Amino acid sequence: MTGTRSVTPGPRTAAPGRPPTPPTLLAVAHGTRDPEGVAATAALVARVRALRPELRVEHCFLDLASPSLAEALTRLRGEVVLVPLLLGAGYHVRVDLPGALAGAPHLRARVARALGPDPLLADALTDRLAEAGWRDGDDPVVLAAAGSTDPTANADAAAMARLLRERLPGGAPVVPAYLCAVGPTPAEAVAALRTAGHTRVAVAEYLLTPGFFARRAARSGACVTSAPLGTHDALAHLVTARYDEARLTPGTRSERPAPVR
Repeated sequence: MTGTRSVTPGPRTAAPGRPPTPPTLLAVAHGTRDPEGVAATAALVARVRALRPELRVEHCFLDLASPSLAEALTRLRGEVVLVPLLLGAGYHVRVDLPGALAGAPHLRARVARALGPDPLLADALTDRLAEAGWRDGDDPVVLAAAGSTDPTANADAAAMARLLRERLPGGAPVVPAYLCAVGPTPAEAVAALRTAGHTRVAVAEYLLTPGFFARRAARSGACVTSAPLGTHDALAHLVTARYDEARLTPGTRSERPAPVR
């Protein structure tokens, strides 16, 4: 009796005279039950499609919304670049995404870096603060990040606070704060700055979409609170930059991810 052998599909080849089909860009968001948050993710992905019409661009969620990551991976074929719509390189990027790819051996997949920290995000945060009424000068800003039990993700938020301080006119101080898992909270950071003598304090929501965390950040007691990053053009450009980086950098391919220990 002759046994059968499973063969991983080879690279897609283009018809003679045509360029090869580029990998699919799969944007992977955290997920939210908030309809506005789900809609904001879809709108961001639509902007990415408009920037790169030659690409197939899909999106999915790690939790709380559909399609799930597992559902998206099941539907896709060939080469895929997973771009995390996440602002730090925490547990989801280091563990969840490789773990999901381990269950999708039919794909030739790469995982891009998390979006943050990055100077493009500093540009977007600055614009959102200006839209909310923040004035140039030395008024301090609290950077309200989601927070994580993973120190790597929190360190990324602190690095983003430094980038934002470099970007803001007047060199305004920027204090990182966290909405869960660790402290200080945005409300605690605002109160501490007021105790130190600052009468005007702003909160910059270092969040991608509306939802529970955004509403909590808005209740921190600041004079000004900016909106989430949402569909800012800088964010859409950053998604495509992460895709290109992962696609072109040797050693990022993960055809059969090693198990996470």
